[in-house]
Amino acid sequence: MGIDVSLESCSVCVLSQSGSVVLEAKVASEPDALIVFLRGMDVTITCIGLEAGPLSQWLHRHLCAAGLDTVLMETRQVKGALKAMPIKTDRRDALGIAQLIRMGWFRPVHCKSVSAQELRALLGARRTLQKSMISIELSMRGMLRGFGLKLGQITRRRLPERTRELADGNEMLTAMVTAMLRSHAALRSELAKLENRLRRIARTDRVCRLMMTVPGVGAVVALQVKAGIDDPARFRSSKNVGPHFGLTPRREQSGERDVVGAISAAGDRNVRTALFQAATVMRYHSQAKNWLKAWGMQVAKRRGMKRAVVAVAR
Repeated sequence: MGIDVSLESCSVCVLSQSGSVVLEAKVASEPDALIVFLRGMDVTITCIGLEAGPLSQWLHRHLCAAGLDTVLMETRQVKGALKAMPIKTDRRDALGIAQLIRMGWFRPVHCKSVSAQELRALLGARRTLQKSMISIELSMRGMLRGFGLKLGQITRRRLPERTRELADGNEMLTAMVTAMLRSHAALRSELAKLENRLRRIARTDRVCRLMMTVPGVGAVVALQVKAGIDDPARFRSSKNVGPHFGLTPRREQSGERDVVGAISAAGDRNVRTALFQAATVMRYHSQAKNWLKAWGMQVAKRRGMKRAVVAVAR
């Protein structure tokens, strides 16, 4: 069975062993509705496939709890296979997913645990607040610059005083600055609360405390990596973690052509970014001596600093 998940309803397609369509239907995107539909069928379902996504993980968890053999399929692979279809509809997507399941042309994806999803949601909220706060700062700079008023290089603490000083005497600019500073202060306050909560979680977690002994790795990086890996037992070797998060070079070979390009950028982008930032801090700001930094310096002599930072992140 292939299930193409959308917000309100799912397109379902059931195939026989020979590949003929047994049943096609539309079912509400709710676990209970899907379980009732599956148990009401007069055929035996050997495997159910869902393309990996936020809603798919929720459905996958409930279907597995109901004793149904369900797999999450890697998004890039499914998208590449379905791209060959000249007409794209939800019905055809469900058929394509079912065909991939029947032939075994798919790569299963790990379904994150509830605790890992909660931690990722908390980190995502922090990232959103931080981006919104920076966006307000840049917007104020741009608006004031249009009147020849330059903020210059200032700390975040001095930002309200400096912007009010520049807008003083202009009623419109003062109203703009006041409104944006109120929003900025609220975002900064909520961001500080979230960061304190994340630090408390990291301090009470044995794995995060161990990771934070590495120079450049703080509470946010440690929590991001832990939430991304979730279950270390799903990796056969620690060497498989780097490729999983897209930190190994992409290779394209055809005949006499063999190109080794930039990193594959597969997997969780947030984990990859956190590891890269930690490697950058270790390389440029950390004064502590350790074998990883020394190894990175040896790579930098051979391949350059940018490649060395990526290698250290991996």
